Amino acid sequence: MSQGNHYPKLHNAMWPGLVGKGSPGAEPCIDLDTMLDLTAKAQLNGTQFDGVDLFLFDPHISIDSSDDDLKRLADKIRGKGFVVGSVVAPVWPPTGGGSAMGGAEDRQKFVEQVRKGCRIAKKLRDLGIRPYGVVRIDSACSPSDWAKDPAGNTQRIAETFKEACNVAESFGERLAAEGEICWGGMHSWREMVKLLEAVGRPKTLGFQADMAHTLLYTLGYNAPQDAILPQGFDWKDQGKLQEALKKLTAALRPWTIDFHVAQNDATVKGSGSHDKTGRHCLATDPNGKLNIPRDAGFWLRDEKGNATKAFKHVCWDGCMFPNAIMMKQQTWNDILSAMLAVRTAHGWRE
Repeated sequence: MSQGNHYPKLHNAMWPGLVGKGSPGAEPCIDLDTMLDLTAKAQLNGTQFDGVDLFLFDPHISIDSSDDDLKRLADKIRGKGFVVGSVVAPVWPPTGGGSAMGGAEDRQKFVEQVRKGCRIAKKLRDLGIRPYGVVRIDSACSPSDWAKDPAGNTQRIAETFKEACNVAESFGERLAAEGEICWGGMHSWREMVKLLEAVGRPKTLGFQADMAHTLLYTLGYNAPQDAILPQGFDWKDQGKLQEALKKLTAALRPWTIDFHVAQNDATVKGSGSHDKTGRHCLATDPNGKLNIPRDAGFWLRDEKGNATKAFKHVCWDGCMFPNAIMMKQQTWNDILSAMLAVRTAHGWRE
C-alpha cells in the first residue's frame, strides 16, 4: 500500500490527560485545550492527526453538558481542524456509574451514564463534527469480584449491556466493549468472547481492541488458564508471538469495531479500579514487545489478508505517561509516525 491511503483516519485520545491524574499524590490533569494543542502541532512530512477521541468526564467534558456547551466544544475542535470519533462513557462507580454486574441501583446508574454518553455522541453527530466512531463502555467491575460467580456475573453483565444496547439504538449509536484485563468478565479473551456472545447484539455491541491491553490476553494476566503464550516466553521468538496474535485476533477481530494503536512492554501497572492493566509505552520504547505496524495488521486485515474496513478511524491510546513526557512535542510526532506507518501498511484510499 502506498502512503496515499486516506483511511483509517488517525486520531489521538484526549483521556491520557485525565487517567491517572488529578488525585491526591498524582500529577495534575492536563486540560483539554492543551491536549488539543499538542495534537494539532504534531506533524510528519506534512501529515497531521485527523481527529480526536474524547472522555466524557470533567474537567474535560461534563457528562451533563448542555447543548450550548456541546456547540462550543464542537466549534473548538473544528477550529483545530479536527473531527471527533469515539467517546468514552464514564460508567464506573467513581464517575457516577455503577458495576454492570451489581445490584439494580448500580446497573441503573451504568445504563444512565450510557444514555448520557449516547446523547452527547448523537449531538456531536448532529453538529457535523462527528462523522464516525462509537461509544465505549466496559463492565466497571473487577475480575476478583466477577470470579465469585463467573457464569452468573457474566450473565448479569450481559443483561446490563443489553439494556445499554437498547439505549444506544434509540440514539442511532453503537457501543464498543473495551478488552482490558482489569475489567471483570472482560479480563480474558475467552471470557470476552463469551460475554459478546451472551449479549448477542453484534450490530449494536462490538469489541474495542487496544494493542497494549490485548497483548496481555495472550499472556494470561488475570486468567492464566486462558494464556496463549507459555510462561517465560522468549520474546525473540517472533514466530510464536505472531501465531499467538493470530489465534487471539481470529476470535475477537470479527467483533472489533474500534481500535487503539498502542505499545506494551508485557508488564502491568495501575492502581485502584485500573489495577493490573496494560502498561502503555511510548511508540519508540526499546522495551516494547510489539512491532506496531506489523501487529496492527492482525486486527486490520482478515484471514485472507484483506483490509476489514470495520472502522473508519484508529486512535492512539497512551494512558499514564508522566506529564513531562506528554508536554514534549516530539512525543506526539513519534506517535503520529507510528500511526502513519499502520495506515501505510494496512489502510485504503476510499
